[in-house]
Amino acid sequence: MVDASVTREVNGRPMPVIYTCFPEGKHKVLTCSYDDGKLEDRQLVAMFNEYGLKGTFNVNSGLIDEERIPVSEYKELYKGHEIACHTALHPTIARCASEHIVQEVIEDRRALEKIMGTTVRGLAYPNGSVDQRIVDLLPACGIRHARTVSSTLGFAMPDNFLLWNPTCHHNRDLLGLGAQFKDMHKTQYLYMMYVWGHSYEFTRDNNWDKMEDFCKLIGGLDDIWYATNIEIVDYMEAASRMQFSASGDFVYNPSAQSVWLEVDKRKVECPGGKITEL
Repeated sequence: MVDASVTREVNGRPMPVIYTCFPEGKHKVLTCSYDDGKLEDRQLVAMFNEYGLKGTFNVNSGLIDEERIPVSEYKELYKGHEIACHTALHPTIARCASEHIVQEVIEDRRALEKIMGTTVRGLAYPNGSVDQRIVDLLPACGIRHARTVSSTLGFAMPDNFLLWNPTCHHNRDLLGLGAQFKDMHKTQYLYMMYVWGHSYEFTRDNNWDKMEDFCKLIGGLDDIWYATNIEIVDYMEAASRMQFSASGDFVYNPSAQSVWLEVDKRKVECPGGKITEL
């Protein structure tokens, strides 16, 4: 292992080791994603708020019944979290014509944006239904991230936010994976734990205690960034736009939000729209 505290020189010039970090110089992020907007979201959101977790809630604007959260509650209930699409009517979209898929996504976005008063840029594939044709359609529909149902059981950042594989469903070794994630202290990489599911499953399976135990285990830790899906996407996009000098002694951040770096083990905040000396 190379010691980043050692001064390096290339062609007689000092050369720092610079890593991208999450906000406040953190190297781990936790995010959650829950589908269908059922009444149990009320209890789940309250739990997340109590322990400081954040979620992306994927809802179907065209499905309204007594088992789902009334749209009149969306803005207040999901405050501080993210509302994302799940298509208007929840079809298995890999079986649908492209025109139908676009309509399902756009109409869901249109309805949710009218309710929330903000852009809606995420999606969870209904029934986990996805193929490359669907992925290729999403950017033109204004979608920036889309979650699958294929668990990785790992903590790597995704290669493609439109084929975003979660770490695990909450019924798949949630506490074991949470303990592993909590104990990851090496900072050479960025790590992400992504939990998904449906809130009604906690009632069906009588295991609300599992999620609360997870929240107690993983909430409120100084080395974890708690973020919605879109917050991660936006932050990583801002990080990718950083403009470094050839010598590595300063950087310009053209984005509006701050980006954090680790420079020879020092945490450095780079405010939006400014040049930061490194």
